[in-house]
Amino acid sequence: MRNNGRPNDKIRDLRITKNFLKYSEGSVLVEMSDTKVICGVSVEEKVPPFLRNSGKGWLTAEYSMLPRATQSRSTREAITGRIGGRTHEIQRLIGRALRAVLNLDIIGERTIWIDCDVIQADGGTRTASITGGYVALVEALWAMKKKGMIEKIPLRDSVAAISVGLVHGQILLDLSYEEDSKAEVDMNFVMTGKGLLIEVQGTAEKTPFTKEHFDTMYQYSLKGISEITRQQKAMLGPMFPAV
Repeated sequence: MRNNGRPNDKIRDLRITKNFLKYSEGSVLVEMSDTKVICGVSVEEKVPPFLRNSGKGWLTAEYSMLPRATQSRSTREAITGRIGGRTHEIQRLIGRALRAVLNLDIIGERTIWIDCDVIQADGGTRTASITGGYVALVEALWAMKKKGMIEKIPLRDSVAAISVGLVHGQILLDLSYEEDSKAEVDMNFVMTGKGLLIEVQGTAEKTPFTKEHFDTMYQYSLKGISEITRQQKAMLGPMFPAV
């Protein structure tokens, strides 16, 4: 049991607000307690050069944080003139996670952009971006279908993500920043709604960890993603893909 009373294997309070932005084809505000991310989806009528004349589409992501999303102000990356390594890593992760369940063959030669902007960070911003980005993507695909751009929703499954860590010898699900900063082991799991793994990121920050620890973290993540998927389904209602 954590100091705040949240059980070790329980996610933080999750809230997803649909249609958060006026102009995006799909958008949400996703809140995991004090972590808040705006996810907007745009559809562009072109693809990267390597996909031209292939008949296939593409999905990619961008990720950023407001300067005061954290306890102290950070400089905008646009001011420094370059995107940091952490930002590159996270936006590639978001793109890979969502492409894993999207049939790019049937969206036409279009690019779907997932823009994830962190307005407040308290741990788990990349996992919240994937969870919210998926809901915004579903909204956008239904908008495309309504406009006659696609004939069916090209999704194979749902996607969600969660963090797990080893903190003071205890395995904790869905780490806050305070917990994450003290973690001996820090992991992120990305899974489909069926429980299939898309990506696992894990680092022993101090000392190596055992397979028993890994197995418990995996079970915690499976439980957390199952709960997130349930809430995604409740939020999307009939728009949730029948897979």
